[in-house]
Amino acid sequence: MIYGTLFVVSVYYLLPLWVMVVTSLKGMPEIRLGNIFAPPVEITFEPWVKAWAEACTGLNCDGLSRGFWNSVRITVPSALVSIFIASVNGYALANWRFRGGEAFFTILIFGAFIPYQVMLYPMVILLREAGLYGSLTGLIVVHTVFGMPIVTLLFRNYFTSLPEELFKAARVDGAGFWGIYFRVMLPMSLPIFTVAMIIQITGIWNDFLFGTVFTRPNLYPMTVQLNNIVNSVQGVKEYNVNMAATLLTGLVPLAIYFASGKLFVRGIAAGAVKG
Repeated sequence: MIYGTLFVVSVYYLLPLWVMVVTSLKGMPEIRLGNIFAPPVEITFEPWVKAWAEACTGLNCDGLSRGFWNSVRITVPSALVSIFIASVNGYALANWRFRGGEAFFTILIFGAFIPYQVMLYPMVILLREAGLYGSLTGLIVVHTVFGMPIVTLLFRNYFTSLPEELFKAARVDGAGFWGIYFRVMLPMSLPIFTVAMIIQITGIWNDFLFGTVFTRPNLYPMTVQLNNIVNSVQGVKEYNVNMAATLLTGLVPLAIYFASGKLFVRGIAAGAVKG
C-alpha cells in the first residue's frame, strides 16, 4: 500500500517533467500532431539552442543567456553576504548574551514572516533615495536583507544544538568572539551552511517579483526573461522552445540540491533539535 501510493504520487509529479523534456526535444511539426506524452520520433536540440541564444523578448533576441549571467551576478553575492551575516547573527544569539538580544531575535522572527509584497513600496523609496533603484546592486541588497531573518533562525537553532562545552572551553583558552566563530563553530557547521546555501540560492534564483520590480529590462534575471519569452505574443507559439527555456531556468537550483541533498537533510535535522 505504501509503495503503491508513493509510486502513484511519483508519477503524478514526474509526468509534467516528462512532458516538458520530450516536448523540448521535438520539432514543431511533430508537436502539432498532439501526442504530448509520446517520446520524440526525431530528437532535435534546436529548441534548446534557440531558447538559450535566439528567443526574442520584445526587441531583444538573445534568449536566456543575458538573463542567466544577470542571475549569476545577483545570486552569488546575495547568497554569500546574507549567509555570512546570518551565520554571525545566529552564532551571537546562540552563544553570547547581550542587552537587547531577545528583542533582536523577536524582530528577526517577525521579519521572517512578513509578506514581501507589504515591503515593496518602502523598499522602492529607500533604493531610489540611495541611488540604487534599477540596478543589480539594489536587487542584491534587497535579496540580502529579506533572506537574513529565516537563515539567521536556522543558524541560531543549529549553534544552540552544538555542545556548549566546546564554547566554554574555547573561552577558557582565551579565544574571543571571532576566534571561536572561525576556529570552533565554522568547521562544525558544514551541514547548516549547505542548508542555507540551498535555501538562498533556490529562493534568489527562482525569484520573479523582486527581479521585475527592482531592475531594468537589460538587467532582468533569468526568471523574468523566461516569463517574457513564454508570454511573447509575436509570431508562432513555439512550445518546444518554451519548454526548453523552462528547463534551462531550473537547472542550476536542481543541480545544487541534488549535489548536496544529504547535507541538506543533516543540517535541517541538526537544527531542529533545540530552539
